[in-house]
Amino acid sequence: MVATRFLIVTGLSGAGKTQAVRCLEDLGFFCVDNLPPKLIPKFAELCAQTTGKIKRIAVVVDIRGGEFFATVLDVLDDLKKHGIRYEILYLEASNETLVRRFKESRRPHPLSSSGEIVEGIEAERQALRDLRGLAHKIIDTSNFSVAQLKQEISNLYGGDTDQGRLAITNVSFGYKYGIPLDADLVIDVRFLPNPHYVPELRPLTGLDDRVRRYVFDSPVTRDFLLQLESLVNFLIPHYIREGKTTLTLAIGCTGGKHRSVAVADWLGARLRERKHRIVVRHRDMDRDDSS
Repeated sequence: MVATRFLIVTGLSGAGKTQAVRCLEDLGFFCVDNLPPKLIPKFAELCAQTTGKIKRIAVVVDIRGGEFFATVLDVLDDLKKHGIRYEILYLEASNETLVRRFKESRRPHPLSSSGEIVEGIEAERQALRDLRGLAHKIIDTSNFSVAQLKQEISNLYGGDTDQGRLAITNVSFGYKYGIPLDADLVIDVRFLPNPHYVPELRPLTGLDDRVRRYVFDSPVTRDFLLQLESLVNFLIPHYIREGKTTLTLAIGCTGGKHRSVAVADWLGARLRERKHRIVVRHRDMDRDDSS
């Protein structure tokens, strides 16, 4: 088909699919929400008949399709048989986050027959399990603001000039809050000097020059940064050669406020100097009890 990108957006209700599609529309994608899976091949065919006028398309397929949704795996097999290349973007979030979002919107979960939101969420996770396993990219939006999700989507599915370039997300995190679910490579920096134990540095973050100096002035840190940059520079071309289009680097310390933030920000700047597509996100930096 003529389209340079055919993206299928799916995932849990309340995980941010609406915001993702709005961002894709801003990026020039022709988007269709809640398309019955059986219509996907016909839609792809219609787009191909525009002789290149529609080059980037995205369709949202999710549990709202009811009984029509049950055919989605068969439809995906048919797309492969007909040589139609597609990508699947899957959005999810923690139960706690989804419950909060549903309560804020005052909308019922589509699979909650008894009114219990968690019941509907768990049923939906089960229904989407196989589709999640086929996803090319999974984004956990639990700790994303709308602006951060937009930045992530822009990085992953940006302009045509970025086609063929690896989209890198560099995220700092705190181990006490869990490892990012979509991490491809996890780097533990808990062995570096910890500003948490310096009273005047504790309330600051790894973006503050005083914290950065405390962490980076250590000979261990300087040697580590050289090794880290060398490792990442070695891996990136090999990931690209294998056809990988996205890479999530997760850098963690205890609370995600000091060391991981400083290192993630430093690495992001170094990768940006090498003209890589890079987004840096500090997942836990603003948590009050970070260390």
